[in-house]
Amino acid sequence: MKAEVKKLPKSQIEITFEITADEFKEHTEHALEHLKAHVKVDGFRPGNVPLKIVEEKVGQETLLMEAGDHAVKHVYYDYIAQNKLEVIGEPEVSIVKIAKGSEFVFKAKITVLPEVELPDYKGVAGKVKGKDIEVTEKEMQESINYLQKTRAKFSQQDKKAELNDFVDIEYSAPEINEGKVIKDRFTLGEGGMIKSFEENVVGMKAGEEKEFTVDFPDNATRKDLANKKVVFKVKMISVQKIELPEINDEFAKTLGAFDTLVALKESVKGGITAEKTEEEKQRKRGEILEKIAEKTKVELPEKLVEYEKERLFEDLKNNIASSFKISFEEYMASVKKTEQEIKDTFKIQAEKRLKSFLVLKEIGKVENVKVDGKELEEEMKKAMAMYNKEQLAKIDTEQLKEYTEGVVFNEKVFQILENFSK
Repeated sequence: MKAEVKKLPKSQIEITFEITADEFKEHTEHALEHLKAHVKVDGFRPGNVPLKIVEEKVGQETLLMEAGDHAVKHVYYDYIAQNKLEVIGEPEVSIVKIAKGSEFVFKAKITVLPEVELPDYKGVAGKVKGKDIEVTEKEMQESINYLQKTRAKFSQQDKKAELNDFVDIEYSAPEINEGKVIKDRFTLGEGGMIKSFEENVVGMKAGEEKEFTVDFPDNATRKDLANKKVVFKVKMISVQKIELPEINDEFAKTLGAFDTLVALKESVKGGITAEKTEEEKQRKRGEILEKIAEKTKVELPEKLVEYEKERLFEDLKNNIASSFKISFEEYMASVKKTEQEIKDTFKIQAEKRLKSFLVLKEIGKVENVKVDGKELEEEMKKAMAMYNKEQLAKIDTEQLKEYTEGVVFNEKVFQILENFSK
């Protein structure tokens, strides 16, 4: 077998495979054995038809196409594995020559991961500096206020709703969720709903129904509602008074092993410091990677960009489904774009993510980064510990393993880059 490789633009290559007549004969024999199991001939049990009769029954054209398919699959994939090519997607195969008793020639056009020309990434990383971590009194107080709310007591009220009351409501509007009733609960005055909506809810009692019009601003989250008047029908389900505990030593004791409010504040400060430290680590890593990527030369394959755009699009659809009370069709109507137009908006983001991925991969290769089996096993255990039995039953462990290996690999590369920036 001969293989001739021709480089094409945009990380594509074309491989011309030429298989000798004797080699192709072996594939023809495999094809006959395969066809034999499916050919029915009177007087013979299934799978026991003589090969010569099978060949006559199916015809030369069918036999050649079956043999060609068998040859392509085996020859192509063996070549890819032996040459360790990192192929994107399936090949575009074209038959050049196929005939009985003759050599078999076919071409496979494939997209591969592109060559990456890194800059002096050590020097680039070395110029990125970290920022000091500081925790303000305001941040500490906001966290303690949040903890205070988690210890709040709620009591049903037979009175008109006021600001700072917790309300359960049902509402509907023709322009939202196809006019279907939506249930919601929030604290009045904290911005859970648009301000003019909440202002109309203030004063309602449990069981009361009300219809009112809300003027949406020009910067409304849903663009299709901007500058529009929307008529809402609202029913108050319940009104609850919120009683917050006093912030003192006794309050601190209810939150764990804290004897005093001072001890609680120290713990809160430590938590915020840890959170900010992690945020700064991720910010610094992002800056290092971005600056290296800016100086990296690489030609991104169109097929890879399209794959990434598709992934980003699916992420958006899932996010819309989980975070907003509208269908994706309603979302498209609100932004006045088609599916393809939305996908096209992801082009720059897709290219940026791909370039970052390729940069990390290439640096890892240069730095000889490896993920050994023990490391991977430990991280897999940590990852799987986050799921219950029902969730684990639905997980593709091979996909999780591949993802986890990538996470560990990237972490090692980032640690190397961080050492250069100290």
